[in-house]
Amino acid sequence: MIHQYDEPVYLISVVAKILDIHPQTLRQYERENLICPSRSGGRIRMYSQRDIDKIKLILRLTRELGVNLAGVDIILRLKDNVDDMEQEIAQLRHEVQKSRNAHSVSPDKALVTKKSIYEMIIFEE
Repeated sequence: MIHQYDEPVYLISVVAKILDIHPQTLRQYERENLICPSRSGGRIRMYSQRDIDKIKLILRLTRELGVNLAGVDIILRLKDNVDDMEQEIAQLRHEVQKSRNAHSVSPDKALVTKKSIYEMIIFEE
């Protein structure tokens, strides 16, 4: 069965086993607000694939690059900001392209130009 990227389907014990870390490490990441797993009706932590990928990033930053958890928090916030800005830029580019396509001029009329304000005043009759 294939699950959606954001669908919370993994228990803390499964995530700990997958990532070869102690469940207490996951609880610490949650206390530090680095991750926010979903909760089932019985208050059981449930993780999505997105959560797992974020934890992998946290582990890489701490283990391989030596970043402390405060630094990880700053990096994750900056990454979220960059992701949001990139999405906004993509939307703006799409709107600009749509606008250009809507206002495109046929090639035979492309040489027609607007009169400047000076031409309108000087040559007004």
